[in-house]
Amino acid sequence: MLCVMGAYRSRLIKGLPKTTGSICPVCKNVIEADIFERDGKVWMSKDCPEHGHFEDIYWSNAKEYLRAERFAYDGKGVDNPTVKDAKLCPADCGLCNLHLSHTSLANLDLTNRCNMNCPICFANANQTGYVYEPTFEQVVDMLKELRAIRPVPCHAVQFAGGEPTIYPRLFDVISKARELGFAQIQIATNGIKLAHDPTFAQRMLDAGMHTVYLQFDGLDDEQYLKTRGRRMLDIKMKAIENCRNTKPRPLSTVLVPTVVNGINDDQVGKILKFAVDNIDVIRGVVYQPVSFAGRISQKDRLSQRFTLTDLMDRCEEQTDFLKARDFYPVPVVVPESLLASKILGRDFVAFTAHPHCGIATYILVDDLGTPIPVTEFVDVDGLTRALIKLYNRINSPTGSLLIKKLKAVPAKPAAKLGRHGKSIGRATSRPLEKILGKYIDYSKTPSGIDMVEVLASIFSKGTKGAVGEFAWKSLLVSGMHFQDGYNYDIERVKRCVIHYVTPDPVMRIVPFCAYNGGHELRYEIERKYSIPVEEWKKQHGSADEPADQ
Repeated sequence: MLCVMGAYRSRLIKGLPKTTGSICPVCKNVIEADIFERDGKVWMSKDCPEHGHFEDIYWSNAKEYLRAERFAYDGKGVDNPTVKDAKLCPADCGLCNLHLSHTSLANLDLTNRCNMNCPICFANANQTGYVYEPTFEQVVDMLKELRAIRPVPCHAVQFAGGEPTIYPRLFDVISKARELGFAQIQIATNGIKLAHDPTFAQRMLDAGMHTVYLQFDGLDDEQYLKTRGRRMLDIKMKAIENCRNTKPRPLSTVLVPTVVNGINDDQVGKILKFAVDNIDVIRGVVYQPVSFAGRISQKDRLSQRFTLTDLMDRCEEQTDFLKARDFYPVPVVVPESLLASKILGRDFVAFTAHPHCGIATYILVDDLGTPIPVTEFVDVDGLTRALIKLYNRINSPTGSLLIKKLKAVPAKPAAKLGRHGKSIGRATSRPLEKILGKYIDYSKTPSGIDMVEVLASIFSKGTKGAVGEFAWKSLLVSGMHFQDGYNYDIERVKRCVIHYVTPDPVMRIVPFCAYNGGHELRYEIERKYSIPVEEWKKQHGSADEPADQ
């Protein structure tokens, strides 16, 4: 059993069956739910005194569900929560004293206006009847609030919406985010502005943008007709090409497919192969299994429900290079963060998400264009155990001596050879190589990558170094399944690492699944800081047309 000593030991109840806190998908009241295995799948069952019985698939593979629990770690939350006396999750939200993780990625909605009207969207001015669009000054205050989180200031922000590219002062807020010290600035977009304006990607890059999260449901226009109500493939391709052509480097692009079973789940492998073929500009694929908003019959819900283990299966079925076993839950990387924080004496982001929130793996592409999962040359389970053991040793009475030893850099270590007999560089930290090198198969490592040097960049230096090089040569493949009222697990909310920041005078930072699901705090916040669509049109024209940049 994997575990970390001290504050990071997880209090999560493990195994099946068990109970958890949930909500009624109709009235949103907190109720108890049972999680159990049936026919090899994990189910959630709950009863509301007023609205009756609800049942849904939580994970479609019970074995993988239990494997994921091995990587559960609880974080320390935040030292300066807005809500200091919360009693009930998720009702008393903002972040609160009950929360067990700090912010790994913050979403900041610039507007709920959009230049599309997708049938599956929950954040559109036309559907809500009002326009939410914080002022530039409010946005700056929200960015400052994120940077003020303690003990770990927020390092990554994603501008979202609506369609954030139509925000009138987009480039100003990107520049401000860079000025405030965000290490990762992202934007979630449908790609229309990027496709129609050849200069748009370059202007974003020049302002400080790091990554475009491009909504990308497939490589067949039939998928877009079903999910977006219009043909979109040409727009997606043009947006990617314009991101590729930016200087001095391509604007990193991540494909974000919303996956619905029976609608576009057959596109999972095609999208991944497309990403591999375009790895010069595409840095990852983040699949998002559909989250159901509003009422939907159990028959339709179960036929369209797509879980993280379904994603793992589709990747194996639809590609010849990726297996379900190559995926790990997001918190598998927690030991690296803890070690870096301990060795370097400063707090790093720790992805202490609930183990059932997301899954991920990395693919590297060698000189011949062959995609290679990182699990082919790294023993992830063995390496994780070694990192935990090392962390525990550092916390012993002799830990300070070990830290000095790990931070030492030898003069001239021996070169390592990777695939095709090419040098993959030199390991610059022999103590780390001695401890961790046995979990890396150098004969299978793609040329140009030294995994021990990557780890040394994290632990011994605290700089990007080889980590940045690894990122540019690798493709992140992940899935994040945001909750809806039918599969809502409050234990997941308490451990959420993806948060929204609000424009309240006393600003709140709200977990993603409390903002968009559960009590749906999005609507409470947006109504408080919005005006009716008709009033907006009188002042500005159509609520849907892109604003002038």
